[in-house]
Amino acid sequence: MKKLNCTAINKRIQKKASSFVRRCEEDYQLQIETVADSIAESRGAKPIILLAGPSGSGKTTTALRLEEYLDKAGMEAHTISMDNYFLPLDEATAERAEDGTIDYESPSRLDLELLGKHIKMLSRCEEIEVPTFDFTRQDRGSEVRRLKRRENEIIIFEGIHALNPAVMGEHTDVANGVYVSVRTRLESKSGELLHPSHLRLMRRLIRDKLFRGRDAVATMEMFASVERGEDKYIMPYKHFAQYSINTFMAYEPSAYKRYLLDDLRRVHSSGYDFDQLGLMIEMLEYLEPVDMELVPGTSLVREFVGGSDLAY
Repeated sequence: MKKLNCTAINKRIQKKASSFVRRCEEDYQLQIETVADSIAESRGAKPIILLAGPSGSGKTTTALRLEEYLDKAGMEAHTISMDNYFLPLDEATAERAEDGTIDYESPSRLDLELLGKHIKMLSRCEEIEVPTFDFTRQDRGSEVRRLKRRENEIIIFEGIHALNPAVMGEHTDVANGVYVSVRTRLESKSGELLHPSHLRLMRRLIRDKLFRGRDAVATMEMFASVERGEDKYIMPYKHFAQYSINTFMAYEPSAYKRYLLDDLRRVHSSGYDFDQLGLMIEMLEYLEPVDMELVPGTSLVREFVGGSDLAY
């Protein structure tokens, strides 16, 4: 696990913010290229990529950037979100968490039989019909996407449960696993460490506010349930991945400052108690801001703040 001090970040921003942003983006891209090059070497035997990571880890951007790099290298790739394989929600039979609420993080929400069948069919270059899922109705959509892999093409399945044995266990002969997450702890001026999960929470807070109509307190109240699901269904299986990518970029908390600081201050002043809330505020207050004009259109940061050139 890496550690990065906020004072060092400020010095880089003050020296030349554009160069700092560019270097962070290049480091992330280098990880993608290194993983993609290795995957490409084994694509004959393992044409499937199962890419997993916890909420807010940047799975979607990483999958699309992998696809983009492979395409440009002459190895056509296709990305499929495992969200398409959710089953219609039946409240009567849905798996429940310890507190009796529906366990939305459970892999039982997935149509594992259909997903496994499609992975095998794609590995054999057979045509499949990728389903769609309507989250507003919590039901299957009426449209499907026909997809047939050609020889030497690569299929990327992206989702939080991609490394779960219920998904990957039967396909290790045709699939490589990739685990993506924040693997850096941010250190405050006073030496306190912000856990990587709270860096991912920063991303979720912004995305939920801008695109999901959810305020900061609502996102924070969901955090315990999300973390419980990650500890139960994601973290135990990350070692199954052949590759890992650290999606944290050192400039990103500075870019998030304009979107997040005032919201966190309001939550704090309301008396709402949340783990490391004070530390997040302290860090954001101390960090120099980064102008969003410096952030590229394909940056992972734009998965959470918007303005991406990628088709999510």
